[in-house]
Amino acid sequence: MNNFSLDKLGNEFLYQPDAPMLFGSGLFLFLFIGFLMMYMLLRKHRTARLVYVALFSLFFYYKSSGLWFFLLIGTAVSDFLIGRRLSLTTSKPLRRLLVTLSLCVNLGMLVYFKYFNFLINLFFHGQTSDIFLPVGISFFTFQSLSYIIEIYRRRIEPVYRWIDYLFYVSFFPQLVAGPIVRAREFIPQIYPPPSLTRAQLGEGLFLVICGLIKKAVISDYISLNFVDRIFDAPRLYTGLENLMGVYGYALQIYCDFSGYSDMAIGIALLLGFRFRINFDSPYQSATITEFWRRWHISLSSWLKDFLYISLGGNRKGKIRMYINLMITMLLGGLWHGASLRFLLWGALHGLFLAVHKFVMERFGSFKPTGKEMNPLRHISGVLITFHLVCFGWIFFRASSMQVAWDILTQITRHFHPEVFGQFVAGYKNVFLLMLAGYLFHFIPKRMEAGIQGLVTRSPLLLQALLLAAVIFLVVQMKSAGVQPFIYFRF
Repeated sequence: MNNFSLDKLGNEFLYQPDAPMLFGSGLFLFLFIGFLMMYMLLRKHRTARLVYVALFSLFFYYKSSGLWFFLLIGTAVSDFLIGRRLSLTTSKPLRRLLVTLSLCVNLGMLVYFKYFNFLINLFFHGQTSDIFLPVGISFFTFQSLSYIIEIYRRRIEPVYRWIDYLFYVSFFPQLVAGPIVRAREFIPQIYPPPSLTRAQLGEGLFLVICGLIKKAVISDYISLNFVDRIFDAPRLYTGLENLMGVYGYALQIYCDFSGYSDMAIGIALLLGFRFRINFDSPYQSATITEFWRRWHISLSSWLKDFLYISLGGNRKGKIRMYINLMITMLLGGLWHGASLRFLLWGALHGLFLAVHKFVMERFGSFKPTGKEMNPLRHISGVLITFHLVCFGWIFFRASSMQVAWDILTQITRHFHPEVFGQFVAGYKNVFLLMLAGYLFHFIPKRMEAGIQGLVTRSPLLLQALLLAAVIFLVVQMKSAGVQPFIYFRF
């Protein structure tokens, strides 16, 4: 019996393809507590601390992708050497060659693992090959690329030790699903001894609690008990139920994406690192431009700074600006997945953004954000923007264009509003969670800040009890099944 228990415990530390380590899992909580204790003991020993965190980060990635963590090490070696050489040369042709080399290594790796099957299927219909997609490969390649590009633009100096760069590119809180952290913001934080004030502890715990509730309580439950059923067989449901399914997915994907970001930012804060906010109540946006300033901010700002501006931005005339905008959003869609549906999703958002820019240039009363609008226009703008985004989510989530078309057909031709009461009765828990999720999302910022301040200022014992209560709630919700984060596939 003891040998069986030891074997079972040992297997928990091995890579399990069907059970990647999640922030909300008991194994991570157990390991993180032990990790944090040793981390605090090493806080004044810089090199030992960096090596310790890097090794834990590599283990964390191993638990997500197995031996593909060597790919992460390879990226760290390649771009560290390129960055060092780039900083030492003044020759423009050589500098461009070095940046091109980094682009080829990182994007070549990304294209092979993420898009090879898509390209094979596109040109040789029906044929695919068995290629494993390492978890979060888009995140650490984009993060590493930003380091090289910023050195090329002379905005930062390279790190002088490989362990410093490995620490940056492998830092486990945001490694597999973001946010994408810029080198100029992150690297200066790795050198001073980490400190954790009472306010930081409270803020970090609040973010972790919010992330757990968003992901494990709201997102997973409504996904498995309602949204997946709608998108699996939309013709079996009325148009009203399909519309509720679309609203449910809009909430699910927000709670999943932002829930991970909240936990990543909170855990990083507990380790003494501050990241910028990544999701800023995006469904409160009154325009599509404002939505992309609030949704996955680290990705949208990366695409703007390193793709849109590199293409010329708005510096080469209006027509070229619209073309650059469409290219950026098309590639942003393709970044999310190797499918024509993601290209369509990106094209839709590119079109929405282009139309909004065009209208703002022609009519001065149209503003980029809701803050500049009167209350009536603000409210109508929020409703219109939310439904434009939901329209795009249909193609983002649907397994095929036929499924997307079936959902739209049911909503437009077989709506049946009279079944609303039956829907509420039949999916009471789902409806209540959706209602609570949207109400919390739309509360004013000052109220949200007040709740955070209340938790932050609470006694440590009360904070611990609150965290324990949330963990207990998560365990109870596990009967519905806990899913990997959606962004793990990116």
